[in-house]
Amino acid sequence: MKYNFILPASALFAVLLITALVDMQVIPPGMAILEDLKGVFGEYFYVLIFTIILLESIVYVGFYFPGQFFAVVLVILSNPSVSDVIYLTIAMVLAATLGSMTNFYLGRLNQKQKNTTEKLSIKSLLLAMIHINSLAFFMFSAGANNKPFKTVWLAGVLNLPYYLVLIATTAVLSEEIMQVAESTWLLASIISVWLAIAVFLDVKKYQKQGLQS
Repeated sequence: MKYNFILPASALFAVLLITALVDMQVIPPGMAILEDLKGVFGEYFYVLIFTIILLESIVYVGFYFPGQFFAVVLVILSNPSVSDVIYLTIAMVLAATLGSMTNFYLGRLNQKQKNTTEKLSIKSLLLAMIHINSLAFFMFSAGANNKPFKTVWLAGVLNLPYYLVLIATTAVLSEEIMQVAESTWLLASIISVWLAIAVFLDVKKYQKQGLQS
């Protein structure tokens, strides 16, 4: 991609568009659809967890489905045992990894180079893993910038302790705190900061190119 701002700009547009459509009742809230899924899957608890995490892990789609928040609520209500925590972690990691793989190959459809492979930045990956939506865009960008496929597997391995800690500590976290983490406007604010940084980098890049020419 030639410009850094394109991805965050499109992400911000998607968040605002989805929010507007939900507010105008053009489309149902993502939470309502997840509630319907809960009824459909019934006793297949782990399949449900896998599905909702997969939905949120897909680039752009994740803005519509508050998957992690919904999964955390389900975990709170289920009072999981130690073995349940392990199975839940495996289900969530597999779903997030499949989502990362999907995003990576979607990015490959827009890759800017085909003959060279860019190096993987572990620091950038760890930063992106703070939230499942940021990881989705990181994987999309990784595919577009022809980064190695091991990026997907590395994220999956790193997600194991992340989700294990998330699920294990869910019992002491209130639903209100998790809801703040899934706030649409908080997400929009974070993307706005990302967009501002991207615009700054683009301006700096082309100013430098102008001086060199």
